[in-house]
Amino acid sequence: MRKVLMILAVLTGLLFLAGACSTRHAIEVAPVEVKPIHITIDVNVKIDRALDDFFSDIDKAESKLQGSDKK
Repeated sequence: MRKVLMILAVLTGLLFLAGACSTRHAIEVAPVEVKPIHITIDVNVKIDRALDDFFSDIDKAESKLQGSDKK
């Protein structure tokens, strides 16, 4: 009788081990919705013109140097 109980205990243990080894995975892929993106860019023209005026003397001097090199 003890042998039968021991065999049943081992078989039950193996059954639990086999059940613990099996796994299931469910992966659902939802559709991706792409919406347009609106971007607003503010350009400060006043600063751009001020920088052009600031660097204009450097550009003039450079053009004079390049003009004298060509002669």
